[in-house]
Amino acid sequence: MNSDIPLDDYLTFLKFKSISTDPEYKQDVLACADWLSKYLKKCGLDVERWETDGHPTLFATNLKAGPEKPTLLIYHHYDVQPVDPLNEWNSDPFEPVVKDGVVYARGASDNKGQCFYTLAALQKVKDLGFNLKLVIEGEEEVGSPGLHKLCEEKAEQLKADYLLIIDIDMPAKGVPGLTLGVRGITTMEIEVRGAKADLHSGGHGGMAYNPARALMETLVKCWDIEGKIAIPGFLESIQPIPVEELAKLDLDMDEKAYQEEFGVAILGGGKHANWLEPTIEINGFSSGYTGEGFKTIIPAVAKCKLSCRLVPGQDPDQIAALVADFLKAEMIPGMEMQIEMHHGGAAVRVGSNSPFVKLCADSLEKVFKKDCRFILSGGSIPISQALSRASGAEVLFLGMALPEDAIHSPNEHFDLDRLELGFLTLVELFKHL
Repeated sequence: MNSDIPLDDYLTFLKFKSISTDPEYKQDVLACADWLSKYLKKCGLDVERWETDGHPTLFATNLKAGPEKPTLLIYHHYDVQPVDPLNEWNSDPFEPVVKDGVVYARGASDNKGQCFYTLAALQKVKDLGFNLKLVIEGEEEVGSPGLHKLCEEKAEQLKADYLLIIDIDMPAKGVPGLTLGVRGITTMEIEVRGAKADLHSGGHGGMAYNPARALMETLVKCWDIEGKIAIPGFLESIQPIPVEELAKLDLDMDEKAYQEEFGVAILGGGKHANWLEPTIEINGFSSGYTGEGFKTIIPAVAKCKLSCRLVPGQDPDQIAALVADFLKAEMIPGMEMQIEMHHGGAAVRVGSNSPFVKLCADSLEKVFKKDCRFILSGGSIPISQALSRASGAEVLFLGMALPEDAIHSPNEHFDLDRLELGFLTLVELFKHL
């Protein structure tokens, strides 16, 4: 691996248990922020620590190029997902292991690995010919509530000509690519109550309507018989992608290889459906007794977690309201339904002809010695629109992650060769911006 990448520092970064969603790890998150703040200063950056109601955001800058030069804003996050189920890890998730050129640890890919090759590139290219602003937050895995507020409060400091979010996949191993857009998201929790308490299924079966059944029957009405979303108004505001932009996207997909890699039994659609169409997904469903053996009851409550992936033109709040109103209208009368809205963010998309896109594509092609592909992502980065609005810059997504990295899952990992490719790409970009 390139000797300019300090591997020991990367492994140290991975040891911090910066799990943002669990209050038990608050001190670990803060310790990670402290270490990262010192490291940014070591990279020659001025650092501000922006406090939030949750975990701090670090704002680092190098503005020595002066106001006549362009400004690049880069986004990362230092928080990570929980590690459960722990028994499925082959090693301690916070004691990184390097095996056959692969680093195994929580955060190895998402997003500490990608963040670290940015820091390594900044240490390599010390005399920047542009102004740099770097935002590294500690709440991405919980929806970025603090940074959303900071985007309003700190908008003047966030102003930039270009915005690069480095928290995304590449098209395939060894294949350079730029992500021109991500889908938006809105999420909610649904609770349906049918009785004061769980009921004996013998004594009450046939008389008391089961809330789990009621919720299932209501949820299935979200789709028609062909699988198209059937909620009135859900699809009306979609902005179709221009034909000339669609032609530039790499929509090829080996469906058989995908099914084998992830064990997917039935395909609902290819990349076209994942990149360009909205979805509604049931992320979790719980009701009644789920332990060992049986407890023959009619549960009092059924719960569901629901998320919608959105495309340009769809407003997250409006879509959430449409879904909630539909579910309440379709629920069997007499059942008590409560819906709690959670975090969301709008979809973003940029055209392929902007000068910054071309510069990033050139940097990738020089490093990989292959043509750069243009892709979209079916995933969501809710903070992207808020950062774009605050900075006044269109957002572009670059990354070296892969779906096989097991992010958010046991045995998350990141190849050292992709760490190096990310480093070399940013060195090239920084030299020529």
